[in-house]
Amino acid sequence: MNIELLEDESLSGISLNSFRASALFEHTFDEGMALVEECARYLDGRGRTESRDLSRKAALVYAGESMRVTTRLMQAASWLLVQRAVHEGDMAPEDAHSERYRLGSKDLCLGVGDGGIEHLPRKLRDLLNRSDNLYRRIARLDDELFAARRDAGVKQQITRLEQVYGSEGGA
Repeated sequence: MNIELLEDESLSGISLNSFRASALFEHTFDEGMALVEECARYLDGRGRTESRDLSRKAALVYAGESMRVTTRLMQAASWLLVQRAVHEGDMAPEDAHSERYRLGSKDLCLGVGDGGIEHLPRKLRDLLNRSDNLYRRIARLDDELFAARRDAGVKQQITRLEQVYGSEGGA
């Protein structure tokens, strides 16, 4: 499967099971886990040192943006780990469809800061950009791959309503 699929084509014809077994998933999983590790090393090491040299205003921006990058990556990693758990048989597919296991914190993760990012260390800006790209790709995957399930649920609700109102109208 082509990694560029996310940019060029709809994923609506791909089942969740085939996605979880695909090269696209493996690539995204490996990228996400590597980015989590890279970010943790940076924030616990060099980033901590670099943040001490920032102005007070830039230090506040640093604190907020480091929380944003951490939230993005934890949300992405959680989503990826759930998909892997289903693929490996450690979790029931029905459980993975629950809102509890869907990609969360979209307001924070997709939001933009109040400015001042240009004063942050280059490495943190790079991590912010890469984590944003990863999160947006996973958000698109989440939307596309779970759309069929949502659509089926809506159709079920419409059928139930038609049954209820259809039987009342015939009485």
